[in-house]
Amino acid sequence: MEIIKNIFSIKKIPILSWSSSRPLSLKPKINTFIFLTFGLFLFGLGETILIASSQGVSPWTVFAQGISKNTNFSIGLATFIVSVSVLLLWIPLKQKPGIGTILNAIIISIVLDYSYPYLPKPDQFFFQILQSFIGVLIVGLGSGFYLIANLGAGPRDGLMTGIQNITKLPIYFVRASIEITVVLIGWYLGGVVGLGTIIFALFVGPFVSLGLLIVKIFFK
Repeated sequence: MEIIKNIFSIKKIPILSWSSSRPLSLKPKINTFIFLTFGLFLFGLGETILIASSQGVSPWTVFAQGISKNTNFSIGLATFIVSVSVLLLWIPLKQKPGIGTILNAIIISIVLDYSYPYLPKPDQFFFQILQSFIGVLIVGLGSGFYLIANLGAGPRDGLMTGIQNITKLPIYFVRASIEITVVLIGWYLGGVVGLGTIIFALFVGPFVSLGLLIVKIFFK
């Protein structure tokens, strides 16, 4: 019960011994850089696992799919374009990009395009749903690593933390609200919405908070 309480009460990104002291540092510690890239890889892998479940994709990927269908770009390239576009929303939120911000847009887009062929694609509904939850959980864990690295949040998470800093609302609530809004726009553009999309929208907030908690406890 205490763990669940902690998940829903996190309002700030933890700072650990390997966290960068400056988000805009151009020469981070090697372990900080490793945790950052590992987190970004996990995030991209989690997104792709969700796609491979065939039960719907994450809200931001629904958005990217909509763009892909209207431009014939690959899902990875469309995701990269979305990431760059979201950075423009950082301006009024006074968020500053760092190394992590740039690597986020690049690494996740690459993982989306190149990991999909190697992932399981279950036929049974139960395993598709299970894979959807696993994908969202891995996204949350990846978020925990690269947010705590403090080398600049990814475009989407910078939007989340920027809004949270202004509203002072819990991270899980802010993230869930953003995801629900984005999926509606993506669906309008032609992206695919399914049960996996709903699972992501409802659970990514708590799973990001859980990821932060896990990294804080086990990777000090």
